[in-house]
Amino acid sequence: MSKRRVPLYFLIAILVLLLAACGSNESSSSVDANDANEENYDPITITFSHNQPVDSPEHKGAEKFKELVEEKTDGQVTVELFPSLQLGGLREQVEGTQIGEIDITMQPTAVVSPFVDDIKAVDLPYLWPADREQMYEVLDSEVGSELLSTLDQGGFKGLGFWPGGYKLFTTNGIEIHKPSDFKGVAMRTMESPILLAQYQEWGGNPIPVPYSELYNALQQGVVDGQENPLQTIYLNNYHEVQDTIIESYHGGMTYALMANKSWFEGLPSSVQDIITESEEEARNTAREALADTEDEYREKIKEAGVNFYELTPEEIEVFREASIPVHEEYYNTDKQKELLQKIYDKIEEVKE
Repeated sequence: MSKRRVPLYFLIAILVLLLAACGSNESSSSVDANDANEENYDPITITFSHNQPVDSPEHKGAEKFKELVEEKTDGQVTVELFPSLQLGGLREQVEGTQIGEIDITMQPTAVVSPFVDDIKAVDLPYLWPADREQMYEVLDSEVGSELLSTLDQGGFKGLGFWPGGYKLFTTNGIEIHKPSDFKGVAMRTMESPILLAQYQEWGGNPIPVPYSELYNALQQGVVDGQENPLQTIYLNNYHEVQDTIIESYHGGMTYALMANKSWFEGLPSSVQDIITESEEEARNTAREALADTEDEYREKIKEAGVNFYELTPEEIEVFREASIPVHEEYYNTDKQKELLQKIYDKIEEVKE
């Protein structure tokens, strides 16, 4: 009895099906492995730097960020906080974040602007309404996100705008009621083209001085005055070496919370999401802490015996008109003008 041969084409068909099945299983295993790796990443330590003291609203927000990230990741991600200039001066911390030595930093936008020119819109004089909540509404809006995304140009990932409060003018024996009162007055600023330009436009003599050297510069008369929010003035005791403080509402000390872009994009997507979620809640914590303490700091500064006064709406309007040339001259590319108009429009919308 002869054996029946299995046709060759039948064997080939079986072989193809087996190979396909193996490929399907291998692909499925690969996807499962990737999913597993996404959830079972190695422990991560985040370096987070900023400039403010540990009892500042900014640090309270940073502590909340640490708490949330570590809680949401079950301790797989640890946040190490470095406040009070521990990782260098303001510019050094921006540079450290840009090159990846620092993962996340919170820095005044004025300090970031030499690295990312478009972000300087935040510091245009008399841009923002005097109502803090209206300013936050604009910064948290779609146009605020567009402004924050300009940080990509410097290799940063913008996470959010954090509060520092409205800046005040402080001087020694010089009352400021109108722009011309700044004539010949040496005012310390951060190293920011916009801040230098604002005092030049008003007739002053702006001088960049590092934050860490500011108290001594005021005490020794290297500069006649400076600008900073209430909490910075109080916590750094600037009112001890400045006898006149003017609540001017000329600009906010707005901080950009930002990460090294390559580092952030290399994180597991679940960790990126947790950082983003935690940032929003921590930002609000910092804002609430600022609101809770500003009145207290204002009263304590007044009790110290300084000459403290607030510009009238009429005086503010004179300053606002005198500041328009700075907007036009220093935020002047087509892209910048388009973005600035969006900001103007949003400000008008929230003020209605």
